[in-house]
Amino acid sequence: MNFVLFDSQSRNNLLPFTHTRPVADIRCGILTMRERWEKLLRANTWTLTQPYLQPAFPNIDTAEKTYINAAVFATQDMVNAIIDLKPGETLYADNILIAWQPNEKVNEHALQSEAENCTAKVEYTAPVIILNNNWDIFSLNDRAIKADFELLTNGRKSAPIPEGVTVAGSEHLFIEEGANIYPGCIINAAIGPVYIGAGAEVLEGTIMRGPIALCEHSVVKMGAKIYGATTIGPGCKVGGEINNVVFIANSNKAHDGYLGNAVIGEWCNLGADTNCSNLKNDYGTVKVWHEATGKEINSGLTFCGLMMGDHSKCGINTMFNTGTVVGVSCNIFGSGFPKKFIPSFSWGGAEGFTEYRFDKALEAANRMMGRRSKTLSTAETDALFFIYQNYR
Repeated sequence: MNFVLFDSQSRNNLLPFTHTRPVADIRCGILTMRERWEKLLRANTWTLTQPYLQPAFPNIDTAEKTYINAAVFATQDMVNAIIDLKPGETLYADNILIAWQPNEKVNEHALQSEAENCTAKVEYTAPVIILNNNWDIFSLNDRAIKADFELLTNGRKSAPIPEGVTVAGSEHLFIEEGANIYPGCIINAAIGPVYIGAGAEVLEGTIMRGPIALCEHSVVKMGAKIYGATTIGPGCKVGGEINNVVFIANSNKAHDGYLGNAVIGEWCNLGADTNCSNLKNDYGTVKVWHEATGKEINSGLTFCGLMMGDHSKCGINTMFNTGTVVGVSCNIFGSGFPKKFIPSFSWGGAEGFTEYRFDKALEAANRMMGRRSKTLSTAETDALFFIYQNYR
């Protein structure tokens, strides 16, 4: 059977991160949504996403497919229920479509409406956790790290703790082979697991308080203070003070400055002493810009910081207000607080923004990616141009 992870209606609530990736490739916990499904399914997956993104994330042309809602957190029990589906059956939890196995080829552009017309519904009664909003990525990160930690480490033995490293709750610390933790580090895994991925480096004097996930080849700079629930995605470099942040991959916050209750996309760079407010002065709930509807919505959260889309950068001493949303390929600099919603391909700061020329943004993206021996593919470049044309 071919398993296809599809973008549900949550996709529009997960902007700016779904401008450049399907829902399946959002990281929450140690793993992305796709990686978790594939590990439990024990199979590779295909993707059904927006037409402009589809060339970068292949689908398969066959009628023999089981469609799975990529915004749902996979569990082994859920996977068993999906595998047990018969042709023509859908799997629902209340009004949430989890999976559908059609008995014939369907119109994928109207997948959810066609699935709703299916009369053979199987009710899934166990709890279902789903990414509904962009702030869920950090809000659900605590439970996701804990679940992924159990999934990835069950029955395995950690690499030894290096000399000179102080650890509380060593039974909840897992170090993959090839990771390096240098003397003078303090790790508290007693209140939440800490996972150190292959090739990750934790430099001298770092203090970490779980749950924390350092993914493969990530680097924590000297003297950093990291509070859970935080995920440092593959290839990221971080320093300063970080609290409940998800770095999706290949982004840098290498210097001092505070970042809390935030999500940072891929190929972002935060300049030295960048600071983000995550709490209003009046302790009220934080409103966040909802790009799909063009209005602010109440997150219901007291703590909510920065949501920054892929390829965006900010200069030294940049300040962000609570609930700020930054689109794709923005360049932000200068004193004062910029506005709380910065559309994709914006150039400027508190004094105002102009258009970030596409050719210049593309040059910057490829220069940063080149530092990690990568470059934009033709499909990725075309997707960025679509965003430039439609979401500035």
